[in-house]
Amino acid sequence: MEVVITPDYDEMSKFAAGMIARQVKDKPGTVLGLATGSTPLGVYRELIRMHREEGLDFSKLITFNIDDKLRTLQAAPKDHSGDNVLVKNP
Repeated sequence: MEVVITPDYDEMSKFAAGMIARQVKDKPGTVLGLATGSTPLGVYRELIRMHREEGLDFSKLITFNIDDKLRTLQAAPKDHSGDNVLVKNP
């Protein structure tokens, strides 16, 4: 495993988005688990920019949301309607 240290969140987001973009270009039918929450939003914003400005094609990509709150939801159900970050952040 390679550990990459970047100067800040924005650079990390761009680096991670670049890794994902290369995978999508090399293997368009890739299955990708997308983390929920606010931490990966910079990565998702950069991927959106790449799609709009560079034509990055996600049409064959298969995705699923990784929800680390599953155990929390099962143990203590409550309203998590605000957690739908991937849908609410275009």
